Amino acid sequence: MKKVFINGCGVISAQKTFDNKAFLEEVITYNDRVMPVVNPVYKDFISGGAARRMALGVKMGVVASNLAMQDAQLDSVDAIITGTGMGCLIDSEKFLSKLIDNNEEFLTPTSFIQSTHNTVGGQIALGIQCKGYNFTYVHSGASFESALLDAQLQLSSGEEENILVGGVDENAPHTLEIHKLIRFVKEENTDTSSLLESNTSGAIFGEGAGFFTLSTKEQESSYAQVIAVETLNTLSKENLEERIISFLEENGSNVSEIDAVILGNNGDVDFDRYYNLLSEGVFANTQQVYYKHLCGEYNTASSFGFWLGAKILKTQSIPEVVKLNKKQTSTLKTILLYNQYRGENHSFTLLKQC
Repeated sequence: MKKVFINGCGVISAQKTFDNKAFLEEVITYNDRVMPVVNPVYKDFISGGAARRMALGVKMGVVASNLAMQDAQLDSVDAIITGTGMGCLIDSEKFLSKLIDNNEEFLTPTSFIQSTHNTVGGQIALGIQCKGYNFTYVHSGASFESALLDAQLQLSSGEEENILVGGVDENAPHTLEIHKLIRFVKEENTDTSSLLESNTSGAIFGEGAGFFTLSTKEQESSYAQVIAVETLNTLSKENLEERIISFLEENGSNVSEIDAVILGNNGDVDFDRYYNLLSEGVFANTQQVYYKHLCGEYNTASSFGFWLGAKILKTQSIPEVVKLNKKQTSTLKTILLYNQYRGENHSFTLLKQC
């Protein structure tokens, strides 16, 4: 199988991550239940008329993909693979609201057309005139990893040379209220700088888009090499360490070779136990990193963690704001990412220095 390299990144999040020259030098803290994105100047990438017709998630996806391609110095790609847990929620809610308000009469089709989950991938393809493979995965908390796995398989088998892969999710008012009612969102405003000390149920929700250009060709600008990706719908805490050890062994590595582990802690006292089991157990002597206090929790938040791992390997530095423990690492060659959401859709991603 061919090697797969990350050659470009484009991330829009609750931090100023759309500037690829910076690496969490200025961190924004929130005291809230939901974290909004820091928007770039969309008109620099999308015409004003087109931008007005696009919901936030579509705009984020289009701009993040543009940034990733610029970073890799590409004008087009062979395929576009997108992951989204909830799709274009804002347009979905608009259409359903009009359906109710107008008694199912005199409906305009715009919101319905733009409410489909593959709208983001379609808009990206239209913008860069990509007529190749275009697929969207909707696999809840493993949506981004599903897209990543597809891209890795296609590149490794030689079917494509450059693939744009990413994850995007947006918040919408009604859906957000439902998540608050069922207590998936924290009941009180929480300071993101002390998120893991909250000791309460629920997470601080967020939104964002993370896109990456993956290629079989290494460049001077390459960030890291994608070694392996695995997803599991269900996995008990009792079997977690054993499954991670097996995953590493299957890919020619072991726990002692992991220089840093990136964990998806989100401050939910009920489900952070999965991460605590690893941080206090098999990875107790490993440099530990976390990130959801910077971007919030959403179905494709792991794309932010993927960006973080790639940047760490390229810059050979770990920002203080993401350090979970005080372990020091002289060199950063191999990073493992682990994520899950509410005890389901577990994912492991192994990255190595180019």
